[in-house]
Amino acid sequence: MKSRPLAFAEMDLPVLLALVLASVLASSGLAKDEIKHSFLGVGKANGAVIVGERGEVEWKLDMPASDGWVLPNGNVLLALYGTKGFPNGGVVEVERETKKIVFQYKGQQKETSTVQAVSDDRFVVAELGPKPRALLIARSGEVVSTTPLQCQTKNFHMQTRMLRVLPNGNYLAPHLFDFAVKEYEPETGKLVTTFATDERGREKRDWPFTAIRLQDGNTLIACTNGNRIIEVDGDGKIVWSVTNEDIGEPLFNDACGAQRLPNGNTVISSYHSQGDHVKLFEVTRKKKVVWRYSGMKHGFHHFQILTTNGKPVHDNTWK
Repeated sequence: MKSRPLAFAEMDLPVLLALVLASVLASSGLAKDEIKHSFLGVGKANGAVIVGERGEVEWKLDMPASDGWVLPNGNVLLALYGTKGFPNGGVVEVERETKKIVFQYKGQQKETSTVQAVSDDRFVVAELGPKPRALLIARSGEVVSTTPLQCQTKNFHMQTRMLRVLPNGNYLAPHLFDFAVKEYEPETGKLVTTFATDERGREKRDWPFTAIRLQDGNTLIACTNGNRIIEVDGDGKIVWSVTNEDIGEPLFNDACGAQRLPNGNTVISSYHSQGDHVKLFEVTRKKKVVWRYSGMKHGFHHFQILTTNGKPVHDNTWK
């Protein structure tokens, strides 16, 4: 005997809910396996914001920031552009709920470009100016150590950006106008390695902005105005790269920030993007765009992917 379709009233609740969900997904154009991220975004115009997986702004601090992290304790750590109370930039750790500043450092030179927590009570800070340097600062405010950075001093703003601490304790610093990523021993200031980014010619403006040492020893480099991401091996040879030409659309627009996700994909920021243009996007190893974010009016200087489809992203030192 031929069976008839069940009416809604005759269906079990779980079946009905599944059908409704499928209908909503189909009508909205969303797929079940759609990628969704929440993230911290920082910039001069946007300040610091935490954006949820649905694209809503969940938290905002109106302080211009060039670098930032959500710490394990939930607080937000920021490197500031020059602003009220911080004329040469600086660093603040802010309680998320109360927005109370629980730690601060005021820059002593021209700019403060980056910060990274290396423990609960110590931070590495990059200062730009006549004597570019990386500082290890205790929560008490004491400067524990100073590492001079070997880069040009004619343009302070373009000396270094996302300086990071490596697992071996060394510092990895991208020097924009030097077209070089350099690794330093903090204690001695000795230069360990240098990776050049001008093999296409300096007129391409492949200024290194973010440099990430990956688990396999390669280094991922975001080349700002050159609008490309490159990955180099231990000898500085390019083993992977991605550009607008590769992805088939102009999403790169001043590729400042980058983050390598645990699945091998790379998220990239386009700092000069405005209006409804894409500000962040994710590409696979095969150079396919699988996620994009177009909210906010201005692009992000840098960012930190916090969750993917509801699950925390733990390898956030790769940014």
